Amino acid sequence: MKFPNRSAIAAGAALLCAAFNPAHATDGMLMEGYGPIATAMGGAAQAIDHGTAAMAMNPATLSLMPTRARHDAAFGMLGPDVKTNMPGMASAKSGGTSYFMPALGYARRSRDGSVVYGFGVFAQGGMGTEYAADSFLAMGSGEPVRSELGVGSLLFPVAWRVSPTLAVGATVDWMWAGLDLRMAASGAQLGALVTGASGNLGAALPALAGAPWARVDFSNSSDFTGRARATGWGGKLGLVWQPAADLTLGLSYRLKSSLKDMSTSMGGASLSATGGFSDSGRMTVVDFQWPAVTAVGLAWQISPGWLLAADVRRIAWADVMGSFRMRYDSAGMGGSVSFELPQAWKDQTVTALGLAWSMSEQLTLRAGLNVAANPIPEALVNPLFPATVKRHLTLGAGWRFGNANELNASLTHAPRATVVNGSGLEISHGQTNVQLMYSYRFH
Repeated sequence: MKFPNRSAIAAGAALLCAAFNPAHATDGMLMEGYGPIATAMGGAAQAIDHGTAAMAMNPATLSLMPTRARHDAAFGMLGPDVKTNMPGMASAKSGGTSYFMPALGYARRSRDGSVVYGFGVFAQGGMGTEYAADSFLAMGSGEPVRSELGVGSLLFPVAWRVSPTLAVGATVDWMWAGLDLRMAASGAQLGALVTGASGNLGAALPALAGAPWARVDFSNSSDFTGRARATGWGGKLGLVWQPAADLTLGLSYRLKSSLKDMSTSMGGASLSATGGFSDSGRMTVVDFQWPAVTAVGLAWQISPGWLLAADVRRIAWADVMGSFRMRYDSAGMGGSVSFELPQAWKDQTVTALGLAWSMSEQLTLRAGLNVAANPIPEALVNPLFPATVKRHLTLGAGWRFGNANELNASLTHAPRATVVNGSGLEISHGQTNVQLMYSYRFH
């Protein structure tokens, strides 16, 4: 069977699965690394050949591909472990402990060898938790509380080797985002988030201020789609410079996304409260965007068998996560209400270090470290969005077999990070993640 047919079948399967499958990420809402080669090296990938996952980080590194073409098919499992404690109450443990995500990429070199192009489907990141209906976070409402945010991209990269030592690259990214949210709070707490209201719904809000619980719900409880959805565009620019045979420097910039407002259908969301108050309508998440990222890195071939890589990334969270804004439009009562959850995220610096040892032509071992500060002010950390992990310890291996086949795997462990927010909730978050990738190289 010819490769284009096989690629089309794999692409179709991956698109069906990956286009709506969220990831629960660890550098804020971003993944600590893309693809098991980079992830096993702590996410350091600005200046190394790590397959088609390059288009999710520095597209210029596609020029480092040693073969005519390659096809990568990857599968990841993210295993967050989140707990929330309140003094005097039973601990609430998130039931969201495993999330699966496929990825796919294809890259091909032009006949003259100077240009590499292709396509890929990659999850970009997200976050989420699930707490039971009998947990204290449900506020006695008798319904579970949960969140699930996922962002992904269909990428079209190109890399051009300008000279023997310099290459540039870029991607055009078609992006999608999806969100489920089932949130409970007291009437007073929810009222404190209201920034504006109108119509009959607005007139009814003061009476709800004393309610023991009130809820905002929009969720389809699916692992593959969010109730509120949006699409839009993004892109990246990259550069690779090789000043010496054993040294490669990389630089990339990911543009801030241009996503439409995430929105449910009319009737796809609801507001409810103690005493039988219930209304259905549409929820719109206003101007949620993915951040700009600036990254620099180096790769040093210490010897034929040893490779050292290091990256520093600056994630511009402050520009996109000052607050989380939603607007609810009532289908039953008429009118609308706007909410704003303060976030005040800080820009985040991520340092990634990785080491690879080629034991033989067939086997490579990798290890790494990823370190970042918590971007969320501790007082504002919400148990539904605990993106607070700070460190990752990573391991991995690659095995080549036959003339064209390769398997790579990575294991990431993020030690538990614990914060106490302004309401006295103690929120802890750790992760253990696995990635696998099969590659076929065309010589």
